[in-house]
Amino acid sequence: MTDAPKLVGPSRRQFLAASALSVPVASRASAVKAEPPLIQSVDADLRRYIGFGNKQSGGPGDQACGDWLESELGRAGYAIERQSFSVPWFNTQRAELISGDVRAAIRPQPIVRPTGSDGITGPIIRVDAQGLSSRPLDNAIALVDLPFGRWSSIFWDQVRIPVKAAMAGGAKACVIVTNGPSGKVIALNTDGRQPLYEQPMALLAPNDAAPFYAAAHRGEAASLYVTGKGGRRSAFNLVGKLDRGRGRWLVVSTPRSGWFTCAGERGGGIAAWLHIARWASKALPDCDLAFVCNSGHEYQHLGAEELLQKAAPKPDKTAFWLHLGANLAARDWHDVVGPRKPLRGTDSQRYLVVSPALLPIARTIFAGLAGLESPYRSDELSAGELSNIIAAGYQQVAGIFGNHRFHHVEDDDETCVSAEAVAATTLAFRKLLEQALG
Repeated sequence: MTDAPKLVGPSRRQFLAASALSVPVASRASAVKAEPPLIQSVDADLRRYIGFGNKQSGGPGDQACGDWLESELGRAGYAIERQSFSVPWFNTQRAELISGDVRAAIRPQPIVRPTGSDGITGPIIRVDAQGLSSRPLDNAIALVDLPFGRWSSIFWDQVRIPVKAAMAGGAKACVIVTNGPSGKVIALNTDGRQPLYEQPMALLAPNDAAPFYAAAHRGEAASLYVTGKGGRRSAFNLVGKLDRGRGRWLVVSTPRSGWFTCAGERGGGIAAWLHIARWASKALPDCDLAFVCNSGHEYQHLGAEELLQKAAPKPDKTAFWLHLGANLAARDWHDVVGPRKPLRGTDSQRYLVVSPALLPIARTIFAGLAGLESPYRSDELSAGELSNIIAAGYQQVAGIFGNHRFHHVEDDDETCVSAEAVAATTLAFRKLLEQALG
């Protein structure tokens, strides 16, 4: 998920309260259970996706993953095309924040503005979530203290407002503390065309922030170092089509790129997308099929925008669009008492959005699937690339999005996703497609 969810009509509080009241009590028992062959197939695809490592757009992992998905679609009978576009990249040499004897690794915020080898030095001043500081920010290093959250995008108001205030106040660099459930740096999606500010920006893990808060309290100085090499490189969207001349398209989309390994964030969507592509080629003979997989997601849906403009079937020819976004079925965790431990259950911070007419059947199909058993209407809630799809005029849609506990965190690895949970969610989407297209 990139953008904060968009609500239309009633206030967020009114809408969420009404939605909670509308969930049937009977939805507690799961109506979907995947059989072993599907679980095994999903497991193999998850392992393959995870094995490509870092998925930054246009990088080796992203490119290799795209090659693999292209071969899988070709094997299932789809005609393949690639759509290339430009994305930024930066290879870090030094990324560090120092104050006195304290130093911590930071993550440069793209599009990266390097500091130069001498770094940037100035008073370190804490900035709160409203953009307020106790001292003037002229020539300072602003330490932006975000509230606790599962962060995703620098464009979210809770991030954008204090950062903008710090820059407008005269800060010559900005370090954002991404307070969240992992204690680690949470990478932030951003614009892929040009830097947002002239000043360097970086991200600091909340686990490393306390000494710098103390330095700011004492009125001490700090130095920020961001060096390396960067530029732009090519990435590609993948489009697989089965044009049977029906004039009635089913489009299924999912992003594949992201800041790290993206096992829980993207792995489930990729595995579900692949399974549905293989299944639909035989099970849905009355539809033309378009399976699209874009890169550039972390750059404010850069690949999705290219795809919508140039490669997707037109809205008036599209019977249904299913978007498989972030956190399709990531694990939940215990982490309050004792050591952090992954659970068999699924993180409930995933959202199902469907066209209004599909709301009753979606409640039945997704009953017992954490988070998804309470679907939302597409004319009242959307987020991420699903918002782009709806805004482009596609009427009949369904989509999933969310932020699991390690969303945009380096530790989003194989421990964050369960093949069994992904398979059950995939089967539910298959059933939804059968109802929507029946």
